[in-house]
Amino acid sequence: MNRAFNRKRDKSWMHTPEALAKHFIAYNAKFLGNTEVEQPKGTEIVKDAVRKLKFQRHIKKSEGQKIPKVELQISIYGVKILDPKSKDVLHNCQLHRISFCADDKTDKRIFTFICKDSESNKHLCYVFDSEKCAEEITLTIGQAFDLAYKKFLESGGKDVETRKQIGSLQKRIQELETENSELKKQLQNLEEQMTGPKLSPAGSVSAKPQTSTDIFDMIPFSPVEPLVPLPASNGGTPPPAPPAQPGDPRKDLFGAEPFDPFICGADANFPPDIQSKLDEMQEGFKMGLTLEGTVFSLDPLDGCC
Repeated sequence: MNRAFNRKRDKSWMHTPEALAKHFIAYNAKFLGNTEVEQPKGTEIVKDAVRKLKFQRHIKKSEGQKIPKVELQISIYGVKILDPKSKDVLHNCQLHRISFCADDKTDKRIFTFICKDSESNKHLCYVFDSEKCAEEITLTIGQAFDLAYKKFLESGGKDVETRKQIGSLQKRIQELETENSELKKQLQNLEEQMTGPKLSPAGSVSAKPQTSTDIFDMIPFSPVEPLVPLPASNGGTPPPAPPAQPGDPRKDLFGAEPFDPFICGADANFPPDIQSKLDEMQEGFKMGLTLEGTVFSLDPLDGCC
């Protein structure tokens, strides 16, 4: 029962594209854990990982520990592993990093997938136990991968660049809000200084503002204030002011690059961080996803029911 996943071949999937593109498909399962593997694909690779994690679970069971329950949320953005009660995300596996997915054809409970870790770049094998849904979950991951790959080709990387642009704009907005708050405080201080001294009534002598002076009744010299050169006193005209430098036409009033998501495409010149992200996604989708049904082990996991 070998179902090699071919993304170029039309396939009758289980869910509508909208369900995976706009929402997610949720499944409940028990999480046996994950372990590092040497290769991103291979039936023997996942067999060894399943045996290893089953053995570890037998030991933990003898110590009184139960297999933790998790919720799987599958969409075109990845496979999220959450705590079913708190909804905290335990693991977030992006689809272009998943290279192999298989279910056990003997007991219809065990399924597994191999995902490349985003931080360590190691290949990790995740193993789950589900109530008669192993094959369905495997096919759902395959369908999500197929849709994600098509969306990546259609967008030409626009989605990645658009998220980057939105993030930059949000950061710029926060900076401008902070600057605006500081300017309001400065303006308020200036208004208080201008409205502070009152005009004296007619015939009365206005009090001089109290100014800090030295022992010679002179205002202390402050080197912080910049020195402004005075114009020449021989009647000559002062030198003309330097012409204003024109602003960069590619930037807006606040110095930010204009936001245009339609300039993205196959020939777009992306920043290094965006280009590396696109290369990583291209490499992951190019590797493809292999779906298989195999026999992991003949001994079922005790206490799963």
